[in-house]
Amino acid sequence: MTNSQPPNNLDSLWLDCHLATMSGPDPYGAIRNGALGVQDGRIAWLGAEADITSEVIDSAKSVQRLDGAWITPGLINCHTHLVYAGSRAREFEMRLSGATYEEIARAGGGIVSTVKAVRAASPDDLYEQSAPRLKAMLAQGVTTVEIKSGYGLDTKSELKMLRVAKRLGEDFPVTMSPTFLGAHALPPEYKDRPDDYIDLVVNEMLPAVAAENLAVAVDAFCENIGFNPEQTERVLAAAQAHGLKVKLHAEQLSDLKGAQLAARYEALSADHLEYLSQDGVEAMAAAGTMAVLLPGAFYFLSETKKPPVQALREAGVPMALATDCNPGTSPTISPLLMMNLACVLFGLTPAEALAGFTNNAARALGMQEESGSLEPGKIADLAMWDITEPAELAYGMGHNPCRLVAKQGKIVLAH
Repeated sequence: MTNSQPPNNLDSLWLDCHLATMSGPDPYGAIRNGALGVQDGRIAWLGAEADITSEVIDSAKSVQRLDGAWITPGLINCHTHLVYAGSRAREFEMRLSGATYEEIARAGGGIVSTVKAVRAASPDDLYEQSAPRLKAMLAQGVTTVEIKSGYGLDTKSELKMLRVAKRLGEDFPVTMSPTFLGAHALPPEYKDRPDDYIDLVVNEMLPAVAAENLAVAVDAFCENIGFNPEQTERVLAAAQAHGLKVKLHAEQLSDLKGAQLAARYEALSADHLEYLSQDGVEAMAAAGTMAVLLPGAFYFLSETKKPPVQALREAGVPMALATDCNPGTSPTISPLLMMNLACVLFGLTPAEALAGFTNNAARALGMQEESGSLEPGKIADLAMWDITEPAELAYGMGHNPCRLVAKQGKIVLAH
C-alpha cells in the first residue's frame, strides 16, 4: 500500500474481500477485510477497506463486492507443453502393465508418438485440440501460461507449434510466455545421429524462431533419453547468442549435472529436479536459478525419488510449481491439484504451494516485476476464490472454488 487513502476515480474497486498478496513477511501476505483498486490495468491501491471513504467508492467507475471471497494474484503456470495433438492413453495402459517410461521411449513411443500426431495436424487442428486445455486452466484462475514447443522436431512443425501458441495468447485473456524446445527428443529421421540433430536445432530452427520472434526462452531435455550435457550446452549457448533466455529440463531421471549447466548459463529455471545433487542446489542458489517442481509427472510416472525440497529451502532456492501439462507424463491442466500433490508428495506447505503458482512462478519466467503478487504498480491479474482460508487452495481435491478471473482488472471469466 502506497497511501493510507486510495485515489478517486478508480477504474474498478474490489470490496468486501480478503487479499493474499503473496508479498511481505506473512506467508500469504494476508490482508483481511481488505480492498483493492485498479487504474489503467494495474493495481493502484490495496489495503484495509476501513480506510476507504464513501467519496472514493462513489467515484469508482466499477465497484465489485465479493462477499468475503479471497483475491490472489492470477495464477502463473510456468511449465507446460499445452500445444499438442493426439492422446497417449495407450501408453498409460502399457505403463500400468509394467513398462517403464524409458522402455516406452526407446521402443519408439513416448514423445515421438506425439511428434507424429503434431506433424500430421494442421495449424487449425492443433489449435482446436489445444484451446480447451487453455480454457480449462483459465477457469482455475490461470492468467499467465508458458507453452513449449518440442513435439514437432523439424523446423516446419516447431514453428507451427509456436505460431499456434501465439494465436492462443491472442485469442484468450492470458499472458503467453512461449518457449522453444526443439531439443526435446531425437526424431526418427535422426536415429543414432543426435549431434546432427543438434546441428539442425542450432543452425536452422533457432534462427528461424528468433527471426519470427516466436519465443522468449529456449529449453532442452538434458537426460539419458534426451541429450547429453555437451549437446545441451550447444543449444543454451546458441539461445543466448540470439538474445533468448534459457531454462532446462534437468535431473528428472538421473543426475547429469544439468542444474550446474543451467546455473552456468544463468538460466531462469531448472525443472523437475528429482535427482538434483547438493552441488546442483548450491550452483542454482549462487546463480539465482529457480527450481520448478512438477509433481504431476512424479505422480503419473509412479516415481519414488523426490526432489530435495529441504535442501532447496536451506539454500534459499525459491520453488515454483507448474502442471507440466503434456500428453505422456502429466496429462493435467489443474494448478489446484498440483498444489495438493506438492504438499502431500513433496512436503511443501500450502503457502509454499501457492507461492509456487504466483510470485515464484513469475520469477521462473522473468516476470516478477510485473506479476506474481498483489502490489501497487503491478498488472491487475486477479483470481477470486470462494474459500475461507488460502490453504484451501492446496487442501481441496477435485473442486474448483474460483469465482472470478480478472485480466488487467477486467473480469474475463465468471463461474
